[in-house]
Amino acid sequence: MKDFLDTADLSPNLVTELLDSAERFLPLTTVPEAIRTQWQGKHLVTLFSEASTRTRTSFELAAKRLGLKVVNIVVGMSSLAKGETLRDTILTLDAMQPDVVVVRHAVAGVPHFMARFSRAHVINAGDGEHEHPTQALLDAFTLRRHFGRLAGLQIAILGDIRHSRVARSNVRLLAMMGAHVRLGGPRTLRAPGIEQFAAGWPGTVCVADTLRVAIADADAVMVLRIQQERLDGAFFPSLGEYFTHFGLTRERLAWAKPEAIVLHPGPINREVEIASDVADGVQSVIQTQVTHGVAVRMALLEWLLSR
Repeated sequence: MKDFLDTADLSPNLVTELLDSAERFLPLTTVPEAIRTQWQGKHLVTLFSEASTRTRTSFELAAKRLGLKVVNIVVGMSSLAKGETLRDTILTLDAMQPDVVVVRHAVAGVPHFMARFSRAHVINAGDGEHEHPTQALLDAFTLRRHFGRLAGLQIAILGDIRHSRVARSNVRLLAMMGAHVRLGGPRTLRAPGIEQFAAGWPGTVCVADTLRVAIADADAVMVLRIQQERLDGAFFPSLGEYFTHFGLTRERLAWAKPEAIVLHPGPINREVEIASDVADGVQSVIQTQVTHGVAVRMALLEWLLSR
């Protein structure tokens, strides 16, 4: 496998291998010098056409901790802003011989297209409403570290399923690893056919009729951001109304198991999809996810570069 473009590239064995490898990179400050020496002279390029704090910085820190050099390209300041095509951009980058190109784009399928014209390893850091595969890996890593397993876990995913690439990636990866996923939120923000992402594992994914059914006895509750930049219609009356009826409050979290944990891929919209006292509460592992994201991306980069 030259590139990492979506969760369909994974198998249960590969997921386990990557998560096991990520354990070696925690805590983040303890990277063996032999590993850094091995990848010195390698170069990683990030090409992001959408705003990002966590993913871009996580990839950059992961690469630098492994000893790679990093070049960040801001699309608005690149030749794409002058009318250059994506194909010409990737051919130009490829002529400079980077080893890894990390791509985020608002249009689904762009990383796949770019991988066709690049000799570098291309990693999908999020493409439109399609997938965000490294987020699913770090979420799985966080769940496995907390519970010691993925198989058999009951996971509730709540919120804007319709526009969420995180939901699609997690549905496939969690189902692949034996977890059971319940999707909850407004009917207007459901994603028809999302169960097909788990078609190889029938019975692992269901769309709950109510928020309470989705959360009931869950081991973990994953809250998704309302993606206001992708809303092309009136999906709910107002953000305040959304929080009143669908936001994760302490009272609604009580429907889950007492020891349930709360995840969120970020950025958080406080008092919209999640209450501040839940986001900052003792059951929240949101900041832990961010830490784990660096370790997981280090493991992925090492795995790709060693192919």
